[in-house]
Amino acid sequence: MAGLKEKYKVYAPKRFPNGSVRYGEIDSLSEIVVDEKSHFSPKEVYLPIAQTIFYFKDSRCEESRPEDERDILIFARACDINAIERLDTIFLKNGGTEDAYYKRLREKVRFVLIECAGSFDGCFCVSMGTNETGNYMGILRDGKIDTQSEPVFVRENKKAVKIPDIDESIVKDVFGLEYWRGFDEECAGCGRCTAVCPTCSCFDTIDVIYNETSLDGERRRVWGSCMREDFAAMAGGHNVRKRAGDRMRFKVMHKIYDFKKRFGVSHMCVGCGRCGARCPRDIVFSDIVNTLADEAQKLKAKGGAAL
Repeated sequence: MAGLKEKYKVYAPKRFPNGSVRYGEIDSLSEIVVDEKSHFSPKEVYLPIAQTIFYFKDSRCEESRPEDERDILIFARACDINAIERLDTIFLKNGGTEDAYYKRLREKVRFVLIECAGSFDGCFCVSMGTNETGNYMGILRDGKIDTQSEPVFVRENKKAVKIPDIDESIVKDVFGLEYWRGFDEECAGCGRCTAVCPTCSCFDTIDVIYNETSLDGERRRVWGSCMREDFAAMAGGHNVRKRAGDRMRFKVMHKIYDFKKRFGVSHMCVGCGRCGARCPRDIVFSDIVNTLADEAQKLKAKGGAAL
């Protein structure tokens, strides 16, 4: 491990004093929690919760620089390794301009695969095609990093998801489903689901002044959430997604329709199931997707909105 830490900052799912399992730097492979799914994804390692973009002093600006020159080694499961490729699409292949702040950390990242011999509760990675990956430099096995053996991947989840067959002929009807109105009361709008999601990429940009009499400060990129009411607020008080059901619709459609339609690759959701596990109202994303699959089938058969 000492040799690894000379070259890498090493991150893995570990148990914190409050009982949560989330990603943090480790000093020993024995710290890695392998027998349960981490409560948070490794996303915050390469897309920090708060990231300083630049510092400003009087009329001058100074770009921030990474504090540690070492590369980053992350122990992660297949779904989370696949998730980084979704974020790569958002930050590096979106609109023809690469996000330099994301890229400079992303280029440092290497993975060691944590195998999933069986499925955890709430997972539906097999349905999303994210149960396998080839993006790793070794496998965590028997307390060591194995670079020779073939990995074991989960082949069946306890939960199965049917991706809705949505196209231009019914997409407006899907957006208009009365089903979304149920989330106006059901969803708390807390944003927990997006905080634990490995593919959510929304952020706010804020300026921080060091003290009220100073012109010195910094600009930060800070995680945002499309599930919070203030995220879509605009100047003058207008809000394009004021109701919780509209925000739920936006998130769900982005994960299982819009992303693939825009980029022509995989769906954005990787089926880790963390969002449902963290929701205080027990809203389960996989159930929403299956409901939409049924409704899309009805719409195509009947030509009108159901629910």
